[in-house]
Amino acid sequence: MKTYHVAVVGGGPAGYVAAIAAAKKGRTVALIEADHLGGTCLNRGCIPSKTLLRHAEVIDDIRAAKSWGIETGELSLSLDKMMARKDEVIKRLRGGIASMMQAGKVAVYNGKGSVQPDKTIIIAGTGADSQTIKADNVILATGSAPFVPPINGANDVAYHTSDTIFSLTAIPESIVIIGGGVIGVEFACIFASLGTAVTVVEMADRLLPNEDPDASKALYKALQKKGITLMTETKVERLANGDNGKIVEVTDKGGNRLRLPCAEILIAVGRRPNLSASEQLGLTMNGPFIAVNEYMETSSKGIYAVGDLIGGWQLAHVASAEGSIAARNATGERVPVNYKVVPRCVYTHPEIASVGLTVEEARSQGYRVKVKTFPLSVNGKALALGQTDGFVKLIADETYGEILGVVLVGPHVTEQIATPSAFIHLEGTVEEMANMIFAHPTLSESIFEVAASWMESGAVS
Repeated sequence: MKTYHVAVVGGGPAGYVAAIAAAKKGRTVALIEADHLGGTCLNRGCIPSKTLLRHAEVIDDIRAAKSWGIETGELSLSLDKMMARKDEVIKRLRGGIASMMQAGKVAVYNGKGSVQPDKTIIIAGTGADSQTIKADNVILATGSAPFVPPINGANDVAYHTSDTIFSLTAIPESIVIIGGGVIGVEFACIFASLGTAVTVVEMADRLLPNEDPDASKALYKALQKKGITLMTETKVERLANGDNGKIVEVTDKGGNRLRLPCAEILIAVGRRPNLSASEQLGLTMNGPFIAVNEYMETSSKGIYAVGDLIGGWQLAHVASAEGSIAARNATGERVPVNYKVVPRCVYTHPEIASVGLTVEEARSQGYRVKVKTFPLSVNGKALALGQTDGFVKLIADETYGEILGVVLVGPHVTEQIATPSAFIHLEGTVEEMANMIFAHPTLSESIFEVAASWMESGAVS
């Protein structure tokens, strides 16, 4: 039986980063992955969806260009070619991860791992045979899977989750998306640009209920402009097969029972942790998630858990940070995780990006908060792009001017969020931001404008 210093179960953004970090410490490392390297993020999540969102953005630009005096022939769309490009992007990134594993001398095992209390790992391959390895330390990074709630009729009606939606072979005429969170609204943008009639059904009173309320309102208006039907405070009652497709029966906020006919259904209401690899360990749980301390340690010595397994921010970049921290601690360090600066990004059109505390969180922590908002409608670069929907919101402590949180809505804000993230990481102030020279014309100079207006205003929000 082969023995390793560190074994990582799961090859997603938490797992492969952990494996590389442990290998860089000079340890022998094994990585067990049941499917493709890269996990959900690379294969069925972040990368394929962002590739298709880029296609959607180009389609929207072509359609808008006519009003700018740029005319082309009739627009035609090939879903086959779009999916082929998406697959090529995935393949290239998979190859990059495999190369990193090889360069780091990480032993990669393809199969489903089951961790035993003595830290032996039984790896069930695709055939009848299985392998067993042992490790001094184990990092659990098996991620999550789409959650499908118990909806009446769901067992009898074909529907998609975010795992299967990329297998579509034709652009659907219509789709009902159950769930108005990040996954739901991103796919709404994709399908609306492809020409699909899109309806989004959300139980909460607004889209993106975990995001800034003003950002949710801005996105609501933008999606309405795209022709998307948005139904908030609406409960899904039943799925059914109709004569010419499928039917989603709902009760709207007025108490009306409605039937929504559609060609396809996407259920996007959240994710649940994949716990099969740790079933034999008897770990302490935190609800449906594995409980860990600030060092990513579970209740079993030498067993660490990261990423979607532990709840919290279910984001790829957070999972990678946790994987790195777990690897460092598994190889002799004692480093706590720091969640103070976590950028949150929604890749809709317009994009939403935020970092730091919300207004409510800042006030609950005792800060005397002052908030300023600057509209994108007066930004020169946004006007030139023809994309003026959005704003910058700055949340800061009035006493010392420390920047506590920032919300951005607009084009490419997921790239711009790094600037306020750095300020918060360094405990920067609004005055320092206002005294920094930003390039002109740029979208990011709106960050300067909101800081300058914050300094000029003496009003407390």
